[in-house]
Amino acid sequence: QVQFVESGGGLVQPGGSLRLSCAASGIRFSVYVMGWFRQAPGKQRELVADITSGGSANYADSVKGRFTVSRDNAKNTVYLQMNNLKPEDTAVYYCSARRRNLEYWGQGTQVTVSS
Repeated sequence: QVQFVESGGGLVQPGGSLRLSCAASGIRFSVYVMGWFRQAPGKQRELVADITSGGSANYADSVKGRFTVSRDNAKNTVYLQMNNLKPEDTAVYYCSARRRNLEYWGQGTQVTVSS
């Protein structure tokens, strides 16, 4: 059974930082592309960042230079370090695992950026 445990979301002021974590079980973690998506109210889900099994990272233009995705294959965990957060980063953030025709999703964690 595939399971993701996401943590680290919350309320933060503009300019602040948060670190999201996603611990996966039930999959061969090291071979999956792990990613973070987000969905704001009334908007489509969008890719924030992902990282290949080899460690190559890809970012949405809106978060480049502010967010960093990383993974620890020994811990089956992917992270998203978010710095200099802006109100427009407010969304539910979802962890994902993708490989060929397989795709799995976490339950989401809320990130709210507000003063």
